[in-house]
Amino acid sequence: MNRIDRLFGILTLLQSKKYVPAENIARRFDMSVRTVYRDIKALGESGIPISFEQHKGYFIVQGYFLPPVSFTNDEANAFLLMETLVYGFADKSIQTHYTSALNKVKSVLRHSQKEKAETLTNNMKLQVPPCFNQDFEYLSLLQHAISSKLILEMEYKNNNSEISKRKVEAIGLIFYAFNWHVIAWCHYRNDYRDFKVSRILRVTNTEVAFKKNDHIELNTYMKMLPVNF
Repeated sequence: MNRIDRLFGILTLLQSKKYVPAENIARRFDMSVRTVYRDIKALGESGIPISFEQHKGYFIVQGYFLPPVSFTNDEANAFLLMETLVYGFADKSIQTHYTSALNKVKSVLRHSQKEKAETLTNNMKLQVPPCFNQDFEYLSLLQHAISSKLILEMEYKNNNSEISKRKVEAIGLIFYAFNWHVIAWCHYRNDYRDFKVSRILRVTNTEVAFKKNDHIELNTYMKMLPVNF
């Protein structure tokens, strides 16, 4: 990778995250930390407002905007492949958002790339068993609650078809056993519970912040599940 491509790659990485430590940049582009310092200095001298926060890393000062970038054919194809997976393994809310995002990607493709993208879209299919039906629209709302740490109210039907009302603090989403599961602290049970998303009958974001401030990491909970990841 030449230096111009590397500098652009670093800039793209910085725009994709809130903070990026120098060590992470070095690993990503297979170079020394000293070279990272030189590249960051070069970006700054070119007018990119990059700053640094101790123990967190580099970041682009809020308000800076990079115009739309171009995509290679392989990068565009990767987005198209993900579209088939989204429509097979995500619910209607995610499908809607992904389609909107993908259209923005397609809008910056060159004319020849658009023709290739359309050909590939028409010749790439995912066969999903009829029993696997994500006929709900909760994943987007659950994502928002997890990232913003907001309490959810929901009606849930368990394996015995018993319906209960819960207030929960969702800490993560896991896809296993061909189903999406939301892992959450249940106020009623005063413990963590695994809720199958397809069994949620209704869910509402209360816009109220989490009451518990010492939740376990999702990776820790995953170790307790009866499946191997």
